[in-house]
Amino acid sequence: MNLRSILGGSGRVKKKKSSSTLSSRPSPKRAVSSATSSGAWASSLPRRKPGVSARTTAKNKDVQVKDDFFDDDKLDDFGLVTALATDLGLRDTPQAIQYIRKHMFAPVPETGAGMTSTRIAEILNYRLSLPPIVSIAHVQALLSSPSAVEREVAELARQGFLRRIVVPRRGAVGEFVLLASDYEASLRKAAGLGENTRENLLEFLTANPGSQVLGRDALKASEVEELVRAGFLTAHHAGGVVSHGAMSGTMRSFARPEDKITLTSLETVSRQAAGSLGTVGGVGALHNAGGSGGGSLSVMASLNTPFIEYRLAVPGAGSYLKMVSAALDHLVSLLGKSKFREAPESVLKERWDGGIAKVEEARHAAAKRARGEFAGVLPGQTRKWRQFYGLTFDWVLQEAMGAGLVEVFETGSVGRGVRSIG
Repeated sequence: MNLRSILGGSGRVKKKKSSSTLSSRPSPKRAVSSATSSGAWASSLPRRKPGVSARTTAKNKDVQVKDDFFDDDKLDDFGLVTALATDLGLRDTPQAIQYIRKHMFAPVPETGAGMTSTRIAEILNYRLSLPPIVSIAHVQALLSSPSAVEREVAELARQGFLRRIVVPRRGAVGEFVLLASDYEASLRKAAGLGENTRENLLEFLTANPGSQVLGRDALKASEVEELVRAGFLTAHHAGGVVSHGAMSGTMRSFARPEDKITLTSLETVSRQAAGSLGTVGGVGALHNAGGSGGGSLSVMASLNTPFIEYRLAVPGAGSYLKMVSAALDHLVSLLGKSKFREAPESVLKERWDGGIAKVEEARHAAAKRARGEFAGVLPGQTRKWRQFYGLTFDWVLQEAMGAGLVEVFETGSVGRGVRSIG
């Protein structure tokens, strides 16, 4: 008798299985049916290229994180930037005028512009139609001393080298300066002007180089009418009362405080004799403001009667003002998207450009679009090109700083910051 027969059966020790373990284990038949249903559900989904959705989601998440990163806290302020000129060769106003005109628009992209040839021709023709004017505030933003710029402009205007053009009730945006040679060239090229009209206006400008208002008897009525039609003169109703509701949106946005309050505005008060009643609004000031103050109706009617004066103008200044005013409003609205109405200059520039593909990524943009990946917005689809004809960010920032809408400061960590004022 051996040991195996004494122990009874196999010598292998077996562990007893519990009923709970057996019940929790799925049967082979149920596992097969579960796998089959799972495969059918997965096959019903649309097929996608692997990795595309993950990369797109990650890119959108990175953009959101980048925008939210600068909204948590205010940027550090280590002092304001007084001059935005990057070219150290700019030393006087004529050089600054040439620099501003040269860097106003961005070049049209040669490839991947997202615009038809008709639209490109429209953009180029619009740029050529703009007058060669520059706002004095823009020049002051480039150079380090605004007071020195103002003195230099006044001196060059008296010498006849520059022409100063002022559009009333437009604030700093409506004060232009241009070279006298450019103004004379545009006057000679203008169609619809008689030769005598041209020569008479040039004689008046030569005799009065710093004048902005045409004399009463300087030109004939027919010549004045020709110049008004051509855009070289504008009729300004001075001395009358202009209500604030009648002012356009551009006037309300960029006009100075004395232009918005017309009853006792500096423009009206400065024409009155010192110590007279006109320096405080005149006899009918309360009546014109909507009150019921007494007074002679004839006196009040004479106060409200404006007289017309003709100011020097530049053809095309209206479209120029419209575009610049809309660009400044858009820049301020981009800053309004941030919590503290401030943002780093690099982030604000990306918002202005509209998220177009960077230069180093432009070479691979066509291949990315063929694979269905995001390769940036085409320039023609952005507001920069659709509405502002390729106006550069640096140019608009300089104009906004000169107009007093924004201020630029050093952050010490993320470059320069831009803050909205008001």
